[in-house]
Amino acid sequence: MKTVIVHGQSHRGSTYHIANLLADQIGGEKTEFFLPRDFGSFCCGCAKCFMVDETKCPHYDKLAPITQALDEADVIILASPVYVYHATGSMKAFLDHYGYRWMVHRPNEKMFKKQGVCISTAAGAGMKWANKDMADSLFFWGVAKIYKYGIAVSAVNWESVPENKKRRIEKATESIAKRIIKRKDHVKPGLKTKGFFHLMRMLQKKGWNEVDVDYWKQRGWNDKNRPWQSN
Repeated sequence: MKTVIVHGQSHRGSTYHIANLLADQIGGEKTEFFLPRDFGSFCCGCAKCFMVDETKCPHYDKLAPITQALDEADVIILASPVYVYHATGSMKAFLDHYGYRWMVHRPNEKMFKKQGVCISTAAGAGMKWANKDMADSLFFWGVAKIYKYGIAVSAVNWESVPENKKRRIEKATESIAKRIIKRKDHVKPGLKTKGFFHLMRMLQKKGWNEVDVDYWKQRGWNDKNRPWQSN
């Protein structure tokens, strides 16, 4: 299996260690990106990705290596420490660049056969909201199965995390890894994702953005084809 981790920060703290622990338990090939080191641009709101083509985004070339890794991966891990009850600004800036891939626009069919994990940590609280920031994008991309794991580590660095908490983390990530491995090669989206896709399908039939409409027509999604079907 191929796993890609996108870290919402460049330091290697508790969130980093948990994400890597999970990836190692899953096994296979692992690729990592660190924000903002590997991508730090903010969306400038030009709307070219929506109205013309994503390649017209002024940051397309810088983002391309991460996009390719996301498309090639079986498992996508988005990992962010909690910053004021949300994911980091670097993670948000990164995810902003994929608005054109939301189901309301031009979702990549590969996403409907992938599994995703959102991981967040804090000394105290906020993991629920940080994970939601990331899980929203995974869902609207069409990722078939999404797991969320957040934990208050009661520390500001990995070295200070109590040993009993580290054992609890290892047990939790092992459980997630087992579920991911079990679903390998037969991942399919649930009713919520399929239902939202069909809602977007009705919107695309009416047509309001020519670029999006053409994209859906080319793939036959307005007819009987579905992105989660085997090719």
